[in-house]
Amino acid sequence: MFCYHDKIEKIDMGGGVIRQYLGEGENMNVQHWNMADKSVVRLHKHPQEQFGYVIKGGFKMIVGDETTELKAGDAYFIPPNVLHEFTAIGETEAIDVFSPVKKDFPWKE
Repeated sequence: MFCYHDKIEKIDMGGGVIRQYLGEGENMNVQHWNMADKSVVRLHKHPQEQFGYVIKGGFKMIVGDETTELKAGDAYFIPPNVLHEFTAIGETEAIDVFSPVKKDFPWKE
């Protein structure tokens, strides 16, 4: 499967967060995110594992009891069912991989 950036639908999640669904396999899917400065993906959890990579900008990130800041070039892993939140630091771009496949986003505004 191939994904061409200019042909992938941009989904406005509200609050300055744009998602692009890049595709899925049998056990995982990949998503591209753009977040405006100070936009927030509010505290939530899900049964999927989540691995991410910051392409541009950064996040203030809460995962469970830990809070940290990540910048472009940093990566993160979130275990299943752990509360987490992202706040963009500057214009931010990231890639997330979910396993198993995740399509629902209960925090969408």
